[in-house]
Amino acid sequence: RREQPIFTTRAHVFQIDPSTKKNWVPASKQAVTVSYFYDVTRNSYRIISVDGAKVIINSTITPNMTFTKTSQKFGQWADSRANTVFGLGFSSEQQLTKFAEKFLEVKEAARLARDKSQEKIETSSNHSQESGCETPSSTQASSVNGTDDEKASHVGPADTHLKSENDKLKIALTQRAAFTPLDGKHWELHFQGMRWKSAGSPAAPGAGGPDPESWCGVAASLQIDELEEQCSEINREKEKNSQLKRRIEELEAQVREKETELNDLRKQSEIIPQLMSECEYVSEKLEAAERDNQSLEDKVRSLKTDIEESKYRQRHLKVELKSFLEVLDGKIDDLHDFRRGLSKLGADN
Repeated sequence: RREQPIFTTRAHVFQIDPSTKKNWVPASKQAVTVSYFYDVTRNSYRIISVDGAKVIINSTITPNMTFTKTSQKFGQWADSRANTVFGLGFSSEQQLTKFAEKFLEVKEAARLARDKSQEKIETSSNHSQESGCETPSSTQASSVNGTDDEKASHVGPADTHLKSENDKLKIALTQRAAFTPLDGKHWELHFQGMRWKSAGSPAAPGAGGPDPESWCGVAASLQIDELEEQCSEINREKEKNSQLKRRIEELEAQVREKETELNDLRKQSEIIPQLMSECEYVSEKLEAAERDNQSLEDKVRSLKTDIEESKYRQRHLKVELKSFLEVLDGKIDDLHDFRRGLSKLGADN
């Protein structure tokens, strides 16, 4: 229900031989219906052809596909998803031209649909990234500022050095948050430092917190851990890029190989119309031979009838001849008797 036919024609369907990748194999014994279908839900296009209960073409049109006219009545296109090449033989050049024009139209529509989908994905991704980067920075900045405001009245002249170090740490954390959100460990250290400041003078003996030098050491150690983690992440990205480059080179080599095979197929497909013409010529000769054979069979039957009649007449003539010979023998005997009588009569006289 979601797919509707937008163009329909009739053609002889061929597929490339999967074993040799060179010869065409007929997919239908006669011309069948070939249709373009549009999927409203997925915004996609397909070429579909059914011969009886068998689906012989189910090809989704992509912007990378190309329909090639190899002769006046034959065209073809490669489908990488189906891992085959489809060929269509039309009864006229006009039908082939209409099908090729529709292919270009559907291909352009598929390209526009793909670009529109990519724009939506990029817009959504950019929006998510912007939202994810701004939130931790503002949250952390408000937390640091809030702590400083609350503790401003408790900072005395003895804490000047600690306040200066805390200000530097606050600026460093604020700048860092603009790029990378703090994880659980970093937040824990951050709030622990805030608790040390709020507990009184961190430099006082027995205050329960570290002195300014130890707090600066914690911050430096935290930054070193972050830099090491970033270096590890960069190395992983470099390894991924190397793998992607190798994969791209492999795909390019496969594309060049497929293009070579496609050129060979195009050259071989040029003889398809000639083969179809020869096939039609042989079919006509076969039909003429069948008509001659039927005529000869009729003559043979007639000759058999004449032979049977001739045999019947021969048997009848033999019977008549035998009867005639018997009569002739009787007449000859009578003549002999008559001659002997004449001779005896002449001897008596």
